[in-house]
Amino acid sequence: MENNNLNVLDEVNKGATMGMDAIDYVVSKVGDVEFKKVLDLEYNKYKDISRRVNNLYANYSSKEPHETSPMNKMMTWYGVQMKTMTDQSNSKLSELLMQGTNMGIIEGRRLLNQNKNLAPNVEQILNEFVTMQEDSVETLKKYL
Repeated sequence: MENNNLNVLDEVNKGATMGMDAIDYVVSKVGDVEFKKVLDLEYNKYKDISRRVNNLYANYSSKEPHETSPMNKMMTWYGVQMKTMTDQSNSKLSELLMQGTNMGIIEGRRLLNQNKNLAPNVEQILNEFVTMQEDSVETLKKYL
């Protein structure tokens, strides 16, 4: 069971750090002050989840939780640059963020369905992460 808890915490942290990276890559392209505030709020939600994972992780390992690999970071950055070369509208930026968030929701739901014996605190943070991402999609839809 501990191994499953550790794997889930790693996946949640990778998702949270990827969300922060994506927002970092996009926010500099945002001209709309209100949309920028929304993205700052979303960034802080991911940061809070990552902080909480780091606090829980010590219960299961003496190592640090996994984050996104440098290669994934580079590919995300490159993808954002290419897809926003000719269109940096709120709609396009929101669409890109929603695509990544939807992948996180799918992975989170899969983890919930395939790991029935998680420690309650690990299951709770996973549930909160998925719910946060679902709420984020609803927020981002307003900017399409």
